[in-house]
Amino acid sequence: MTCYDLVKKFKNKFSSTVAWRLFQNSRIVEQHINPDEKINYAFVGQKNESPFDFFQTAVVAITDKRLLIGQKRVLYGYALSSITPDLYNDMQVYQGLMWGKIVIDTVKEKIVISNLSKKSLIEIETKITQFMMEEKKKYGKEED
Repeated sequence: MTCYDLVKKFKNKFSSTVAWRLFQNSRIVEQHINPDEKINYAFVGQKNESPFDFFQTAVVAITDKRLLIGQKRVLYGYALSSITPDLYNDMQVYQGLMWGKIVIDTVKEKIVISNLSKKSLIEIETKITQFMMEEKKKYGKEED
């Protein structure tokens, strides 16, 4: 499945998530997938803190090696963040009245994905946590 297919599946399942331009944002992630990488899970939300800002849609993809966050800018250009398990610290999940958000804490920054369907929060947290726990075990073994 392509990133776009996974994002469409997520958006259909959790339709109250606020997201636009799914194809354009998914394409940014797909351009940066390495040949030996496979996307295991993808979701979409707003990459910002405010529940009232609906114009910062980003696709978050969990591959078998890292977490990618791709965001196509409205006029030109794009932004991409890559989080490897060694840079990942932890994650917070917040549920509000209408939507929820997750905060991914890395060594360098905190990344906020907001305007997520409240029903999607448990699934997203589980997927990210399971992936990071498995990958961090591998990093510990490589250092020994």
